[in-house]
Formats: sequence, structure tokens, C-alpha cells
Amino acid sequence: MEPRTKPSARVAKAYEALRKHGLAYPEVHEDHPWGHSALKVKGKAFAFLWADGEGLSISTKLPESNALALNLPFAQPTGYGLGRAGWVSAKFGSRDEVPLGLMFAWLEESYRTIAPKKLSATLGGARGAEKKPRAEVKQAKPARQPAAKRGAGAKGPRK
Repeated sequence: MEPRTKPSARVAKAYEALRKHGLAYPEVHEDHPWGHSALKVKGKAFAFLWADGEGLSISTKLPESNALALNLPFAQPTGYGLGRAGWVSAKFGSRDEVPLGLMFAWLEESYRTIAPKKLSATLGGARGAEKKPRAEVKQAKPARQPAAKRGAGAKGPRK
């Protein structure tokens, strides 16, 4: 299904930037169910994009930033029951400025949520970083001081 009206140049540019950003993640392909662009990893959608003469919409799964995202004036829970599963939709009019940096962050969070852990880990960063082995995480215990140097004992501080 083609858009009813052609997107404005501003909307088309934002749409293409979001699409290209999403397609750059490992093993992502694009599908077109219902006429929307669906960005998928391993056959599972992590983003839906749509643009026409009225504006642009993007839907992503945001388990970590969901509550914060839903406080934004352009965001709402995604329809069809997806909102209950953490999906958020952002809608922008044809003259609205699309906050691309924020939308790129939403795409990344959604990709990391949907993609298998091994693929997500290839991105690096906080959520994709491998856990450090226990030996590296463990902090050394402070050396025990001899009783004479500890300062405070069962009877109180020494004078």
C-alpha cells in the first residue's frame, strides 16, 4: 500500500535517515506488511516506519525508556495491544522537527531488545557489552591492619 499523499521533503528526509539507521544494524532486513516499513532482525520486527503527506510515525519496543518516552508530547502507546508489551509510537506532523538523535536511540534500544543476545553484543556499549569475568569485577579486600594500628577496638579508641 502506497502512502495516500507524498511526504514533504522534511518528512521524507527524516524517514530515510531513520530507515537507513535501522537497516545498518547487523542482520536487519526490511519488510512491508500493511504498507508500512518494518525493520526486522531474525524475522522479528523491532521498528515500524510510515511517512505520507500528513507526517511520519515510528513504533519501537522500549522496555527501559518506556515511561520516559510516554511523557513526550509526540509519543503514545502503540495500538493493537502492542503498547502493553512496551511498544511506543511517535507521530510527527509534516512541519514538525523530528528529533533524529532520540529516534536513533529508540531504534537501538528496540533492536537490542528484539535481537538475539549474540547479535546485540556485537554493537558494544552498555547493553551489548559482555559481562566481565568475576575475577575482574571482584574488588580486593582492604588489608587487615594489626590490632595496635586499628584505632578503635572493643574498649573504644586508643589514646
